[in-house]
Amino acid sequence: QVRLVESGGGLVQPGGSLSVFCTASGGTFNTYSMSWFRRAPGKERELVAAISSGGTTYYTDSVKGRSTIARDNSKNTLILQMDNLEPEDTAVYYCAACTVAGSLLCSHYDYWGQGTQVTVST
Repeated sequence: QVRLVESGGGLVQPGGSLSVFCTASGGTFNTYSMSWFRRAPGKERELVAAISSGGTTYYTDSVKGRSTIARDNSKNTLILQMDNLEPEDTAVYYCAACTVAGSLLCSHYDYWGQGTQVTVST
């Protein structure tokens, strides 16, 4: 059974930076496509960024240029570094794993974490 656990969320001022982490246990992390989603209050969940097993990345337009997704397969860890944060980035951030070989974006994600809150506010 694969377990994903997010950490690193918190309160940050507008313009600040924050990293969120997702640590996986069980399964074969290095073969999964990994993604970050977020759900803001009153809004639907949206894909933020994704990284394939080979390191190809994707960013949604609203975070492009302000965020970096990375993976450390030696530590089974997914990272999302976010810079120049805006109040609109306030959300619960979730990591998700897709086990389809060679994928980047998936129509179905097999495993989800419980989420970590990121709040951008003065």
